Amino acid sequence: MPNEIRVLGIVGSPREGGNTDTLVAETLRAAEEAGARTKKLFIGKYKIAPCTSCGACVKTGQCFQRDGMDELVPLMEEHQIWVLGTPVYWWGATAQMKVFIDRWFAPWANPKTREVFNHRIAVLATPLGDTNPAVARHTTGMFEDIFAFLGIPIAATVVAHNVGGSGIEKGADVLKRPELLEAARDAGRKAVELAQGK
Repeated sequence: MPNEIRVLGIVGSPREGGNTDTLVAETLRAAEEAGARTKKLFIGKYKIAPCTSCGACVKTGQCFQRDGMDELVPLMEEHQIWVLGTPVYWWGATAQMKVFIDRWFAPWANPKTREVFNHRIAVLATPLGDTNPAVARHTTGMFEDIFAFLGIPIAATVVAHNVGGSGIEKGADVLKRPELLEAARDAGRKAVELAQGK
């Protein structure tokens, strides 16, 4: 289907079944109900080396490193909507998410490969253990600045505070917070509607 909307869920948490995974999954479920095809992946399952700032990608549009990004960049290209989920670790995104984001420079650096960022829509899911949602401001602010620079609209941001305080509990605290699950589902619906031009 040429006009099919595809949504990629990118989980930056190392914990499957946790709060981040659950919020991303709920967002994808709502997107599917709205008619989109979805795929979810865990960044931690891909070997991604950090950017070395060598500058080779400026000439080629491709990082010299052959690793998990060789699979991830084409997936980003295939999906119009990206749902990025990361818990707040020490006021920022997880290391898994940050190394992934840093490697976006390679496709962006060369005009011939920059189309991966064209006509995309983002959704953010950011759970945190702190009772103050403002603690997520650096994490969400980083994404807001990145996507503003790339010209990618953010359809919705779900900040889920006061969940998983110790970071080691089994299961997801967000399952006990129906308002957070509904916010994630609403984000999925909004993103698909935006992609459909509604």
